Amino acid sequence: MTFTTRSIVYSISLLLIARSHAENVDYNRDIQPILSEYCFHCHGNDDGSRKGKLRLDSREGALKGGKSEEAAFFAGNPEKSAIIARIITEDSDEVMPPPKEKKTVKPAELEKLRQWIKDGAPYATHWAFKPPEKPAPPFGAKSSHPVDAFIEARLKHEGLVMSPAAAPEKLIRRLHLDLTGLPPSPDEVDAFVKDHTPQAYSAIVEKLLASPHYGERWGRQWLDAARYADSNGYEKDPPRYIWFYRDWVINAFNRDLPYDKFIIEQIAGDLLPNSTQDQIVATGFLRNSMVNEEGGANPEQFRMESIFDRMDAIGKSVLGLSINCCQCHNHKYDPITQQEYYQMFAFLNNDNEPWRTVYTSTEMQQRAQVVQRIAELEAKLKHESLAWEARLTAWEQSVTNDQPEWHVLQAPFIDDSTEGQKFLLQPDGSFLAQSYAPTKSMPTFEIEVKDATITAFRLELLNDSNLPAYGPGRSQKGVCALTEFVVRTKPLDDPKAKAQPVKFASATADVGEEENTPLVAYARNKESEKDKRVTGPVSYAIDGKDDTAWGIDAGPVHRNQPRKAVFICEKPVDATKGLKLLISPKMNHGGWNSDDLQTMNLGRFRISYTTAEDAKADPLPKDVRDALNLPREKRTAEQNAAMFSYWRTTVPEWKAVNDEIASAWRQHPEGTTTLVLDKRDEPRMTSVLKRGDFLSPADKVSAGVPAVLNPLPKNSDGSRLTFAKWLVDRKSPTTARAFVNRIWQSYFGTGLTATPEDIGTQGETPSHPELLDWLACEFMDGGWSVKSVHRLIVTSATYQQDSRLTPEKLARDPFNRLLARGPRFRVEGEVVRDVQLAVSGLLNPTVGGRAVMPPAPAYLFEKPASYAPFPWKVDEDNNQFRRAVYVLRRRSTPYPFLSAFDAPTGETSCVRRTKSNTPMQALMTLNETMSMMAAKALAERMRQHGADDAARIAYGFKLCTSREPIAREVKALLNLLQRQGTRTVAAKNPDSVDALTVVARVLLNLDETITKE
Repeated sequence: MTFTTRSIVYSISLLLIARSHAENVDYNRDIQPILSEYCFHCHGNDDGSRKGKLRLDSREGALKGGKSEEAAFFAGNPEKSAIIARIITEDSDEVMPPPKEKKTVKPAELEKLRQWIKDGAPYATHWAFKPPEKPAPPFGAKSSHPVDAFIEARLKHEGLVMSPAAAPEKLIRRLHLDLTGLPPSPDEVDAFVKDHTPQAYSAIVEKLLASPHYGERWGRQWLDAARYADSNGYEKDPPRYIWFYRDWVINAFNRDLPYDKFIIEQIAGDLLPNSTQDQIVATGFLRNSMVNEEGGANPEQFRMESIFDRMDAIGKSVLGLSINCCQCHNHKYDPITQQEYYQMFAFLNNDNEPWRTVYTSTEMQQRAQVVQRIAELEAKLKHESLAWEARLTAWEQSVTNDQPEWHVLQAPFIDDSTEGQKFLLQPDGSFLAQSYAPTKSMPTFEIEVKDATITAFRLELLNDSNLPAYGPGRSQKGVCALTEFVVRTKPLDDPKAKAQPVKFASATADVGEEENTPLVAYARNKESEKDKRVTGPVSYAIDGKDDTAWGIDAGPVHRNQPRKAVFICEKPVDATKGLKLLISPKMNHGGWNSDDLQTMNLGRFRISYTTAEDAKADPLPKDVRDALNLPREKRTAEQNAAMFSYWRTTVPEWKAVNDEIASAWRQHPEGTTTLVLDKRDEPRMTSVLKRGDFLSPADKVSAGVPAVLNPLPKNSDGSRLTFAKWLVDRKSPTTARAFVNRIWQSYFGTGLTATPEDIGTQGETPSHPELLDWLACEFMDGGWSVKSVHRLIVTSATYQQDSRLTPEKLARDPFNRLLARGPRFRVEGEVVRDVQLAVSGLLNPTVGGRAVMPPAPAYLFEKPASYAPFPWKVDEDNNQFRRAVYVLRRRSTPYPFLSAFDAPTGETSCVRRTKSNTPMQALMTLNETMSMMAAKALAERMRQHGADDAARIAYGFKLCTSREPIAREVKALLNLLQRQGTRTVAAKNPDSVDALTVVARVLLNLDETITKE
């Protein structure tokens, strides 16, 4: 369109629009969306990319003007306003938006701008940034339900009315699918059809809200937002163990944990007073970020990337705002600055990232029994030996700290690009291994030593929050194995000299495994029967053999403790004139595939030397040694208990009881590791990062929040707990709105605002703003009860409407935003699969537990589809028939069935799934392995319920759709059955699918079967 033609169109259109203009122009509803669409990108909050220094997102900026110092508008006079002139000009160099933007202000929008300026051009705070105030429902003659009152008022304004209630068989199916994600049984349908009174309906609502499957259905929604997955992502994409978090989410919904506590525990459950295992597990929400363990990955870079991801997840799932726009610059649309972003970032920047050992409820009981049994046995020892306290005191006085002076070698790491792992030097002189974990490793540490005659070296294995099970090793259980402790020397004055090995005469350690202990299964070679490697005492670390290694696995509970070993030199190492030491801990006891964490490498360790004679490893555990260094009156109860538990093992006559206690400890459950957060002792400094680059820190910032949102309490600290409580403060303008909007979206296909991930200035204006605010306030005032919101919605007439579409309603409201009819759309991919399993009778209803692996194409988990082989071991038992929420989610190779039905990969937070309808989906439900298994099982179920083919078909039809088939449908299916039966007989193939299975296959693929209506 030429500029001249456009001007003519504008003129004619504006005359027509002006005549019909009947409402006052509202800034939030009418003007801000126009400015956001066409202007804020170049003239918004981000001063770094602002064009012409003109700012239009504030009245002050617009009146100040840009470089030309010309105001964008003259209040009361649109014809003199530059903004109007620049929109309608025919000069391609002056017109706004510029032609390259390929956007044109529409005539109706231009008229709104004119009217707004004529009215004085008043600005207003965006609706989402004002705390919601609870409006009174506009009750009318028909509406007694508050939700219906708001909906009917809008429909009346639009000249529409609600549809009648849906048929009872449709309504009960809709309700079951919405609240549990599973269809009702035929008996449940019949009972409701017979008695579909309001009382009966309410009873079903309460039954479904109390069902354990409710948590599975609605927990899955939150897991999308939490970007939950069972693998790390990126290149190697190894498995991770975080299903305890998934189960926590499901249980939280089932017990209706108030939403404010739900958020607080996920952000800072570990910081709550006397935090429970569940509250600590909840912090897995922040640990769901992808982890990069490629060989060249920089640990600090991807630690920062993880926090960026956490900020994005909090923005989308809790605040409903696109705050990650501020990672590199001020937000271009919302009034949030880059500095404010990093002030929020500071709340999340002071944590370690452990794999914590946790226990199921059954294991917790077993654990309690073990601890109680040990306490009873120790009490028995004390009871039977009245002089035990005096003996313990005497032992304490006899134990001396005979350790020599040790000199820590703070050696720089000589990077070996073939290994890829990084060793980070810690303040205490130890090294922390991070990033890629090779199966075998032999790093070299180089340092110069002078004025010393070295008689022994000490290797300390230390715990660290950033290691599996807190270390001290990098294996799945936090243990490690030292194949050989290698030390070489070179003279300082001869750089070309060949390094000479140091030989060791003996070695001592506080702990060592028994000789020839079999190597753990996950660290064995591919052909494990040929693997001759073993672990054992510390002497294995100086025997010169690659098949032996010092092992430290002392069993559950005791394996993840600091350990130490001392290696005595055969001859003193003379470094009086200076010597270069090359120290290489050899770790040769990992498995064959590093992508599955088949490593036994050291995690955190410190190396020291001494010049003293007869050095040996301190046999006392660290907590006991620390307690001995304190006066008795200053020891804690835990320290006194640890003291007694160690001392009793030194009493010869107590050997029988000590053996019994050792046996009891072996009954302690192994537990499972899960990803959580752990507060650092030393806080980090947070800086604004230029362009979001971790290598370009700028101004330092302290913890804070955006000024446009609710303020922090006075004198608040910079902890995650403060941040968590701020997020769910009653004064928060977006938190409650964002969540109830997503609940509405799940029921009706679209939220009250269609942009749940961003309800800021770029978001859609709500279709029913008063209803959104009423629901948000009701949610908060009702104790943040999620089930109460569900109850409100499903008991409304709005929800219970028939979904049939008339031509008039299609023309007036094609996307059902006015809610003049009930919802009708295809269910989520997980529900499609669960419906198949439920109606076929295959569904395993067990709630919770490890991820399961149903049948999947094997090639997906082998090269080249996968970077490396992935252990997808199909569950052969009925675990393969568990609900889709439990199917293992691998980010790089998503489960094909769920991927075809738009399930997100878990790479980023997702609060709004795409809805596609593709031929691939039909191919999946017709041919996928589990779908075929379901069809065969459904056919067998039909065969057992009916005297003839018509009855069997009717039963299968009702299982799938919750209604009786009409005569025409039965006839068509009977014809199919007959034709298929003839074809099967003709084929005479024992592997051919029987005729009734073909009918079942059709029933599972009916649009009605996978649609909520």
